[in-house]
Amino acid sequence: MSGTAAQHSEWRRNDAFIPDLEATPDSYPTLRNMSAAFMFSGVVRPIEPTEPEYVALSLDPALGSEENIKALVAVSKWNTLWEAGPFRRRFFDEEELPEPMASIADLGDINVTFVPRTRSRYYEYAPMLHLLPRQTMERFGLPVLRGCLWPFLAEYNPIDEFLPADFEARLSRAWAYRVWRHLDAGSKMHSFTRNDPIKLLAHNLDFWVPAVTATIQSRLREFPEVDKGKDPSELGVPVTLEDGSILPGAITGQPRMGGTVWIGEEEADIAVEDAVGNADRTGRLRDIMDAVRSHRIEDDFSDYWSFAREDFERKLYGKRRKVKVTFVEVPDTSPVQSAESEVVGDLVTNDFLAMLDVRNRQIVVLLNSGATRTEIAEILGYANHSAISKRLSQIRATAEAFFDQS
Repeated sequence: MSGTAAQHSEWRRNDAFIPDLEATPDSYPTLRNMSAAFMFSGVVRPIEPTEPEYVALSLDPALGSEENIKALVAVSKWNTLWEAGPFRRRFFDEEELPEPMASIADLGDINVTFVPRTRSRYYEYAPMLHLLPRQTMERFGLPVLRGCLWPFLAEYNPIDEFLPADFEARLSRAWAYRVWRHLDAGSKMHSFTRNDPIKLLAHNLDFWVPAVTATIQSRLREFPEVDKGKDPSELGVPVTLEDGSILPGAITGQPRMGGTVWIGEEEADIAVEDAVGNADRTGRLRDIMDAVRSHRIEDDFSDYWSFAREDFERKLYGKRRKVKVTFVEVPDTSPVQSAESEVVGDLVTNDFLAMLDVRNRQIVVLLNSGATRTEIAEILGYANHSAISKRLSQIRATAEAFFDQS
């Protein structure tokens, strides 16, 4: 390809970034898949599918060496067999896989997807990036890239060239912003401190990778199979190996069609909601959240008001105030108010008495001493006990407010 270095850079940039007019809410974000039918006539499917782990290899998409091209071809063939899961290694001869792919395949039937190793870890997190609306990307300073393929097949642009140095941190904040309403619809994220466990979980990209992967795979499994001319009797049956034995946990099938996994903000919203649901299975999300909410402490909350904080304080102080604030007549005791005095039942302490005016404090002490309302009225010079009843209502309200704050 002829041209100057600047021109090459501009061409790569144009290939990586989507034009503004194309990044519309109806068409962006998007993620696609390419069918294995372009390379294989049949697949092996695990009876109980699982999500793959991502293994990063030293692959340079821009490097044209024979060794690098061989590795890229092997990775493309391996990854397009995503539906075969742990049985992918069985589609390759020993000499087809370069190192370290060959050594990983020798470990046995393990479910891995290979991606190029990058500074940004872009390829591990690409599906999450492409679940973000353009507005969210711009809000957190993320580049609005063209939609990508899942799983990774091939790329000739060095992607780190177009990403900020703190890409992972920016994506972490953007993703937390994206999923938070599914985790706590009643409270904004700033209502919690940075060390709140659920807030940390929302920012943990590695926690969400399996859930997003499960969402992608569950959608792809709904795609129809490509008709490769197989006899129906050969499909959906146990897999017979070359030595005549049966491959445990696997059945035969035809590759599924490729296509668009999601496109536009509305479909991406549904995919995010599905990912949160899948996180229950891949990471026990709800169990974690229930445990956190059941054991919250005051330090989890910021200074901002939230429903979660209000609910926490209501439960906390409601438990501390074990009984309803009431005043009853008790047997005669000495009407002494000392530095250690405390009204029976832990309802009134010296701190509470200090909040009352002189007359109301006298009423509480006299009531605790065994005096009736009529006797208190006579002692304090009231014509009848109705005035005492009114003051007791005031004292009760003050007591309830005081113990709800202590």
